[in-house]
Amino acid sequence: MPLRAVPNEGGGSAAYAGDLSSQDAWRLLAEDARAVLIDVRTRPEWMFVGVPDLSTIGKRAAFLSWQWFPTMEVAPDFVQSMEKSGIERDQTILFLCRSGARSRAAAIAATKAGYRRAFNVSDGFEGPPDAERHRGRIAGWKASGLPWVQE
Repeated sequence: MPLRAVPNEGGGSAAYAGDLSSQDAWRLLAEDARAVLIDVRTRPEWMFVGVPDLSTIGKRAAFLSWQWFPTMEVAPDFVQSMEKSGIERDQTILFLCRSGARSRAAAIAATKAGYRRAFNVSDGFEGPPDAERHRGRIAGWKASGLPWVQE
């Protein structure tokens, strides 16, 4: 079954490769040996909310914060951190955050820096809040039943 990448809203020039659901991101990570997942959340989120577990497909996510905690300033060296991590410009890169906003910004920045296959996991790790304002129940990596662990 083909991936259901939703084209981005970048207008005339591609702002990034597109949006993927968590399920399609998982499938792409499993099928493409060079595909990498970059979790752009902050260290407290990784520690207290949990992280994707890619061990069953023989991978590990890269953890590169898009914003610094606690100021939440955008990390000016984000792209350089990708380069230092060995992520190549022709690799498929899937960016993940809590709900899809920071990861979209990271995908746009990566694309501007020459990464040609930068995708946003649009439903994020926890997805949007439900009627009781709790995340992780109606959409996203966790709600989809994808593997994750508490670090």
